[in-house]
Amino acid sequence: MLWVAASVVTLGFLVALEIAARHYGMAGPLTNQAREVIFPPKSGFLLYASMALMMVVLTWRQRFIALCTAIGIDAVVLLARWAAGADLTEGHPFGNGALWVLLGCAVVAVTRRTGAERALLLKGVGLGLLLVAGRKTGDTWLVITSKTRPTVLDQYVATADHALGDPSWLVGRLVRATGPVGAHALDYVYAQLAVAAVVVTMYQLRNVAAERRFPRHHLVRTFLVIGLVGPAVYMVFPVVGPVFAYGADGGHWAVADLWPDTPTPVTGPHHMAFDGITPRNCMPSLHTAWATAIFLHSRKGPRVLRFAGAFWLVATLTATLGFGYHYGADLVAGVVFTLTIEAALRSLERGWDRTGTRLVLHGAAVFAALLLSYRYLPVEMAEYPWVSGPLLILAMASVIHGYVRTTRLWDPVPVPVPKQPEPQPEPA
Repeated sequence: MLWVAASVVTLGFLVALEIAARHYGMAGPLTNQAREVIFPPKSGFLLYASMALMMVVLTWRQRFIALCTAIGIDAVVLLARWAAGADLTEGHPFGNGALWVLLGCAVVAVTRRTGAERALLLKGVGLGLLLVAGRKTGDTWLVITSKTRPTVLDQYVATADHALGDPSWLVGRLVRATGPVGAHALDYVYAQLAVAAVVVTMYQLRNVAAERRFPRHHLVRTFLVIGLVGPAVYMVFPVVGPVFAYGADGGHWAVADLWPDTPTPVTGPHHMAFDGITPRNCMPSLHTAWATAIFLHSRKGPRVLRFAGAFWLVATLTATLGFGYHYGADLVAGVVFTLTIEAALRSLERGWDRTGTRLVLHGAAVFAALLLSYRYLPVEMAEYPWVSGPLLILAMASVIHGYVRTTRLWDPVPVPVPKQPEPQPEPA
């Protein structure tokens, strides 16, 4: 019943978002996803990653058949487009096959499976489709933020960012100094964040096919909640980012062409009007939030997975700052945001108690204090950076420390297996 209720709520949300998108004269998430059954998808990697998530419920033989079927369908579709003279440069030339396999498994679950096997396969399909729907929903929501929030608060955040030493300006110059090689590498990491999440999730769900059940908590849950709650903050605190508000990408809407060479002057910040196209998706940084979630969930994996999780976090933070998509203040808020959500989900999994409630309330209070300080105390923060900067870092560190200390108490302590006494030779 819980899965049915969640499915109904998700479908209702997607329908509402589709209606809202139509109101602004654009296609919504349902329409965009339906187009990718035939037309070139926006991200073929994401569709194959979604299919990989679904395959955790299949046997190895079924996984091989599903993968070969998806590749075969993609080959046929690509040849058909080439023969018809279709434009092969729009979108990715692959990915339709993975979506067809996902939908086909849903049909098989309804028509050929019963009982627990049907429920398990539908859960796997739903997991894969949720990843795709989350991406489409996010794209639509970003456009809505640009249509409904004509003014942005970048001047407030940029002023407050002086307390942290203007990290976006500093990292922006460093990334530019690395040339096209460094920029392309960071751009790939930034764009393929969902694929990294799938790798960690597949490790967490590696035993689903054998145990015939999902674990109670895994990375996808955290990813989805971050994607649902985060955009609501965009509407409350709309920010476009330094590359748009203070860079050439902002055109005539930018305050001036300052990023990344010249830090902004400390003046009284004001609301500033901006175009109806650029997403107001900076506060908090959800790329930072998702990368932090990947890092947290990779800690219990093998060494290579832990190293990959740490690398993806560092590379994502570098990209968000170095490309001018975020201010340093956004990243601090994103880390606190993720730890608070992860603490709430883990408390929900194990049952709420005093320690979990205290941790969630502490994280929520720090997050609210960050937003209020960025909005109402930016000038004071910029005038006294040696006080306000360490205070921001200490506030974030307090949430990190509380999370680590509390979750260590929650994690089961392995009981050492007593050694069996070695047989002793009997005396003759």
